[in-house]
Amino acid sequence: MLNQKLLDEISTKINDLVAQSPVKDVEKNLRVLLAGVFTRLDLVTRDEFDVQQEMLIRTREKLSALETKVAELENKPKETKPKKTKKT
Repeated sequence: MLNQKLLDEISTKINDLVAQSPVKDVEKNLRVLLAGVFTRLDLVTRDEFDVQQEMLIRTREKLSALETKVAELENKPKETKPKKTKKT
């Protein structure tokens, strides 16, 4: 996965090229092109990632609590009801 430093370097180089280029729309076109590439890569934003990570943590905690509860219920001795005797 691309890291922020690499993206910053690419952005800096592109900005340097645009500053030297007589074409005014190059930066705009490159941004659109890069946005399209990143969209096709199916990347998620950091915010989306953090939200999903929090949901996973909470789900794991709930699952752990449920596993503990089930284990307690399985180990609990079953209560037996006294048998009813028939009186004749």
